[in-house]
Amino acid sequence: MIESTPLFTQAQFVVETIGIIAFALAGIIQAARQKLDAIGVCAVAGLTAFGGGTLRDLLLDRRPFFWVEHTELLWLIFGLAILSISFMRTRHMALTQRAVLIPDAIGLGLFCATGTQLAIAMEMPALIAVLMGVISAIFGSVLRDIVCNEIPQVFADHQPYALCAFTGGWVVVGLTWLGFPAWIALIGAAMFATVFRLAALWLNWRIPQWRME
Repeated sequence: MIESTPLFTQAQFVVETIGIIAFALAGIIQAARQKLDAIGVCAVAGLTAFGGGTLRDLLLDRRPFFWVEHTELLWLIFGLAILSISFMRTRHMALTQRAVLIPDAIGLGLFCATGTQLAIAMEMPALIAVLMGVISAIFGSVLRDIVCNEIPQVFADHQPYALCAFTGGWVVVGLTWLGFPAWIALIGAAMFATVFRLAALWLNWRIPQWRME
């Protein structure tokens, strides 16, 4: 039996906020690569940053949503989007796909950890808690890629993505079951999932593919 923890501790709030910023940056870069206007960049940044957490809160019947409860995060994302647009235009930066992958990996690790731990706090079974972490981690990037008219990476790049979030969620469950403090389980799982994803990208690890004639 996994003991529950208080909903959104200070450590969870900090980790979720950093994850939101990381996902927002990934969305901003992807939108800029697609040459969207300022409204489009803000919309994609918001969808990427809040999409996974919103679906998680819907499935867990949690109200208010994280970004409704902390509206300062909306202003943060809007400000970050505008500043990023201005910076990239003045610097004439070459935006590559790899530039999207790094902040996306960071957001993935952070969100899978907070999503899983929040579900544990709501006394969900271990498997459901891990799946909530996966949803938190991947759904924002799915929305980002769909809006940018691309096949979502999680379905198409044949490299561990959802698998990283899934294993990271089980790290949260395992460390919690072993009696580690909640903040250690949170940070340990976030680091594990992020490093797993970055290693998969760096070493070009591949998920087995179906062979079709």
